[in-house]
Amino acid sequence: MSGEYGPLRIAMWSGPRNLSTAMMRSWENRGDCFVSDEPFYAHYLAETGFVHPVRDEVIADGETDWKNVAATMVGEIPDGQPIWYQKHMCQHMLAHIDHDWMSGLAHAFLIRDPAQVVASYLRSRDTVSAEEIGLPQEVRLFDEVCDRLGSVPPVIDADDFLVDPEAHLRALCAHFDIPFRESMLHWPAGPRDSDGIWAPHWYAAVWNSTGFESPRPRDIKLNGEGARVAEECRPLYEKLYRHRLQV
Repeated sequence: MSGEYGPLRIAMWSGPRNLSTAMMRSWENRGDCFVSDEPFYAHYLAETGFVHPVRDEVIADGETDWKNVAATMVGEIPDGQPIWYQKHMCQHMLAHIDHDWMSGLAHAFLIRDPAQVVASYLRSRDTVSAEEIGLPQEVRLFDEVCDRLGSVPPVIDADDFLVDPEAHLRALCAHFDIPFRESMLHWPAGPRDSDGIWAPHWYAAVWNSTGFESPRPRDIKLNGEGARVAEECRPLYEKLYRHRLQV
């Protein structure tokens, strides 16, 4: 630890299929940052009974008491690092979870066009809902954090980000008053010990990556349930998009 900055605990809030794992890779590759991968997932599955890939393994491997998770997230940063990057899924914040612990964190929000999120999600799941992709919960959390801070936390749109990852990361680091590191732009391919036990079912693209992908046009065609969910979520996405980091 350099002593020049930290301790800094960053909560990056997002939904699934939203560049969140690649962003976690980027921060872990700084060399001065410990990362946590969806620490409330085991509690979420245990409470809801939802059937996700390797559900039983996730519950057995994780912490199912949300109070213990929350206390850990605001505790001492592991490995003596000055920065702790916490990848949090908004849908994991169930209604009974108290939010007082969040005052011990710095916050940022990651968003992506809901049509793209729904299309990606349905490649791995048979059904989808607004609550499953987390946008209603993300808007509520965003409003709450704005009220707590009295200011707007960083909002990063995934597609904007991919046009210029370095500029966005520099802006994000400047917001948190920490140095940008070139190592955030590239990382070794393959799994990491920090990946959740569910990684083999969700992280194939990130495991094959060595950096952020270049943006490319996407021909998204949704119908039925997928189209309805994307349309339901669009006003929520647009509310957050108005506050996005512009670089």
